[in-house]
Amino acid sequence: MAHLARLALTEAEIDAFTGQLGDILDHAADIEALNVDGIEATSHPLPRTNVFREDTLRPSLDRDEVLSQAPAAEAGQFRVPPVLGESQ
Repeated sequence: MAHLARLALTEAEIDAFTGQLGDILDHAADIEALNVDGIEATSHPLPRTNVFREDTLRPSLDRDEVLSQAPAAEAGQFRVPPVLGESQ
């Protein structure tokens, strides 16, 4: 498997990972052997509905007050250094 994944492993690593992979495959086989007839498939162990809060307008900070605390501001926005070679 390491060869197929193009991994360069030492003999010690191969021995260690072989045992670990065997344990994982044994566990997968144990799970596959379980009788799940009549058990509904789920994406989460607990029943969930929309867990997001309602999107309601609330008072916020004053833009001018916040921008007055910034090291640099321009046109009502924070002025930040250019990123990834963008021109100033």
